[in-house]
Amino acid sequence: MVHVFSEKGSSKGKDYCILFNKHWAHLPHDLGKASVLQLQDQTASVLCSPSDVPDGGFSNRIPMVMRGNCTFYEKVRLAQINGARGLLIVSRERLVPPGGNQSQYEEIDIPVALLSYTDMLDIGKSFGRAVKVAMYAPNEPVLDYNMVIIFVMAVGTVAIGGYWAGSRDVKKRYMKHKRDDGAEKHDDETVDVTPIMICVFVVMCCSMLVLLYFFYDHLVYVIIGIFCLAASIGLYSCLSPFVRRFPWGKCRIPDNNMPYFHKRPQVRMLLLAVFCIAVSVVWGVFRNEDQWAWVLQDALGIAFCLYMLKTIRLPTFKGCTLLLMVLFVYDVFFVFITPYLTKTGESIMVEVAAGPSDSATHEKLPMVLKVPRLNSSPLALCDRPFSLLGFGDILVPGLLVAYCHRFDIQVQSSRVYFVACTIAYGIGLLVTFVALALMQMGQPALLYLVPCTLITSFAVALWRKELAMFWTGSGFAKDLPHPPLVMAPVSCHPSSTEATAPTSPKEAEEQIINSTLLAKELSSPQLCTEEPRSPPLSAEELTDPNMQTEQPKTSMPHIEEPAEQKNNNPQSKSLEAEKSQLD
Repeated sequence: MVHVFSEKGSSKGKDYCILFNKHWAHLPHDLGKASVLQLQDQTASVLCSPSDVPDGGFSNRIPMVMRGNCTFYEKVRLAQINGARGLLIVSRERLVPPGGNQSQYEEIDIPVALLSYTDMLDIGKSFGRAVKVAMYAPNEPVLDYNMVIIFVMAVGTVAIGGYWAGSRDVKKRYMKHKRDDGAEKHDDETVDVTPIMICVFVVMCCSMLVLLYFFYDHLVYVIIGIFCLAASIGLYSCLSPFVRRFPWGKCRIPDNNMPYFHKRPQVRMLLLAVFCIAVSVVWGVFRNEDQWAWVLQDALGIAFCLYMLKTIRLPTFKGCTLLLMVLFVYDVFFVFITPYLTKTGESIMVEVAAGPSDSATHEKLPMVLKVPRLNSSPLALCDRPFSLLGFGDILVPGLLVAYCHRFDIQVQSSRVYFVACTIAYGIGLLVTFVALALMQMGQPALLYLVPCTLITSFAVALWRKELAMFWTGSGFAKDLPHPPLVMAPVSCHPSSTEATAPTSPKEAEEQIINSTLLAKELSSPQLCTEEPRSPPLSAEELTDPNMQTEQPKTSMPHIEEPAEQKNNNPQSKSLEAEKSQLD
């Protein structure tokens, strides 16, 4: 920061943002310890040759010159030789830390920093030409309050999206089995992710990130357009269940041959679509309004994440592990490894997410949740007024949370997997914030989120002894209703009486009922070892009004047995119980 105030002391001082390189010279962290020096306006020159130095030099002053025509080292060397105590370089372009090499750093012992052209004009307008300045580098707060908002939005999106995705998946399986083709049939379709799709997706992510790094100014508008379209679809998908509950607007538009309207959508759904598109267009037009546009961006981003969590489905824990581990390596590589491969030493991931420093458009990628700084730090004036969290840090672990919820429903585990994985995601996000505060640099959130969620899910499955089912997703077979079981009658003891063809409809019905009961009874493994039971009632006894204690509606055939076997038949009592239940 550079604190500027008038030499006359008639007005209160004001802070302006500057970018400096601590390798040239250190700045004090406290304004009270900073040297107050006179600012010398030399913006008519670029200070690249001795002829640009005024008569008398810069004795105990800080010259302010324009950027260009020579290196930062040449400018600051001339300033130091001529007695300057610091150097401010005015830049019409995006501010970057003034760089050099190690030998140049050792030679220079005065601070050099870049000031934006807009701030230079504001200084001249507010304070005139006779001003004094003090340069200092305030410490960044360890934790900003906006982290709490980002934490609540991220964990809430993962929890709601995972819960919604799991519940809707089971419901759609049931509706598909019931062959419900009515008006309440859900049109949303899910996409099962395969290992090949994961590999293709990661390759596309890597390619797009590299292309954005080299051609950011051209591709950023493509990403903005795609976000507007996807966000409007996501917002429509999230609001449609609530709109369907409204009692009005159910009438449909007339018959037509238009591409979408030929399905005759309801008026209320058509109005909802118009509203969602309008919200996306408003954000697209006013996206650079930092005062309030971030609220719309976060709302649209959350809707987009919920839609993706509901649409994309990982069918097995094996697929979840593959996806999360591959993206774990991807995130770590592009944050921690790429600084060694780029000329500027900047991380490709951080540079693209925050916008390249040399971008001419000054546009930002919208694929992040962003919240402005809420504390009173002077750094809020600089080029980093927002804290960011990428959509990938929500979607990738969220897919695992959704899988855990679906598995919970299938094995009826009281949502222990879902709750444990959601808590693990929150813990991983807190660890990310702590690492961000300690390292004071952009962090790959998946470095902490992937181990927390994967290890927790694995541990719960191991503890419940369901790891095999959890790994392959085989527990999902339980939600499919089983077809009716039809078995042929099998007897443990040879029967001397063979079945005869029915001679009347009533006898046919009795024979079918008796065969079904007998098949079920004979299918029991304990049939042949049961204690002797009393013989069943005959059909005449069951149909006699004087013999009925309840109101039987189905008559049973009488099974004649030898006298010596009537009291020793192991099937008698069981058959009687089955017939009573059927009656």
